Amino acid sequence: MSQPSEPDEELMRALYREHAGPLLAYVLRLVAGDRQRAEDVVQETLIRAWKNAGQLNRATGSVRPWLVTVARRIVIDGHRSRQARPQEVDPSPLEVIPAEDEIDKALWLMTLSDALDDLTPAHREVLVETYFKGRTVNEAAQTLGIPSGTVRSRVFYALRSMKLALEERGVTA
Repeated sequence: MSQPSEPDEELMRALYREHAGPLLAYVLRLVAGDRQRAEDVVQETLIRAWKNAGQLNRATGSVRPWLVTVARRIVIDGHRSRQARPQEVDPSPLEVIPAEDEIDKALWLMTLSDALDDLTPAHREVLVETYFKGRTVNEAAQTLGIPSGTVRSRVFYALRSMKLALEERGVTA
């Protein structure tokens, strides 16, 4: 024996038989022909009808206007929720963008460090100050406590020595 608050199963079957087809046709127009979305809306509409079966039993006349209104509101709510959320981006284009190869960078830094070790300490320190720390000749001279002309001269000879050290390691300009 069913309780009065439980929906009548036969009523629900009748609602589906009588209203599901026309409701689906109506919703298809609302969702621009997206059949899956339309079927989801019709299903949700019928679930809401099932939950409100007590009110539907008391209603006089056709329940189709109520079903159409509920379906329209479900479509509007779905549209609004998609608008409130940022558009998802397809990650596949990112897969074809070449990533920087960290191994090449690490090998280059190891080769560079090894070549720097071949230089004299005086040549190494002027290259570190000017090229790696980005200081001007005058700033490097002040930091190292030597004249600017000496820094220029050491940078010139350090670069020549560095070029030879890199060529010995197979690096060419």
